[in-house]
Amino acid sequence: MALHAGSNSAHIGGALSLADVVACLYSSIMSIDKNNPTDEFRDRFILSKGHACLILYSALMELELIGKNEIKNFESDNSDLPGHPVINREKGIEFSNGSLGMGLSVGIGVALALQKKNIKSKVYVAMGDGECNEGSVWEAAMSASNFNINNLIAIVDKNNFQQTGSTNEIMKNDNLKQKWESFGWNVVEIDGHNISEIYNSFLSNGLKNKPKLVLANTIKGKGFKFSENKNEWHHSIMTQKIYDEALKELNEE
Repeated sequence: MALHAGSNSAHIGGALSLADVVACLYSSIMSIDKNNPTDEFRDRFILSKGHACLILYSALMELELIGKNEIKNFESDNSDLPGHPVINREKGIEFSNGSLGMGLSVGIGVALALQKKNIKSKVYVAMGDGECNEGSVWEAAMSASNFNINNLIAIVDKNNFQQTGSTNEIMKNDNLKQKWESFGWNVVEIDGHNISEIYNSFLSNGLKNKPKLVLANTIKGKGFKFSENKNEWHHSIMTQKIYDEALKELNEE
């Protein structure tokens, strides 16, 4: 997708850091019927860090909600697959996202609505660690615990970088686990690239009638020597040369 975007930049680093978590969710955890993507009883996934949409579109392609040829239109004019998700529930895109700090509040609203309707579906919200600089995240975190929203699972993709630098340079958040716990959440800290840990974190129990936070320690740009822990790949252009190098690296593994 990034290659087909041509001269348009793509948010590759933060998509790759979240790839293992999203793959596990869509393949083994969430209940979604690809033949009925708007089923009222489906689980919902909200990508609050909407700039990482490459991984969401990839998962939806694997579910056959997005066609393999369709991804070639990524970031093209009038495409259904712009650089930040735009709501299209027939394709599995639950909400428009990209203004950071908003997704958790949206997820709380959806989770509350499901509870009131006595629907047992769950809501998953993926955020970035840099996104946790937003005050709206903590207002939402306080609300979720206060309202005993136990059908809500948030994921923080802790790759230690954000757009303009490392989280330590911009706003230190080394104690995220303690912070979320102090807001009344069940917190499970994991290696965000260990599939067993990811899978088990979504199944684990904790405080009764409280929301869950999966704190995933990840590597930005995971999977390629040219991008791992290199923040220039937060938002960069994929050239044919780099793409060919990436495929070669994958084939050598």
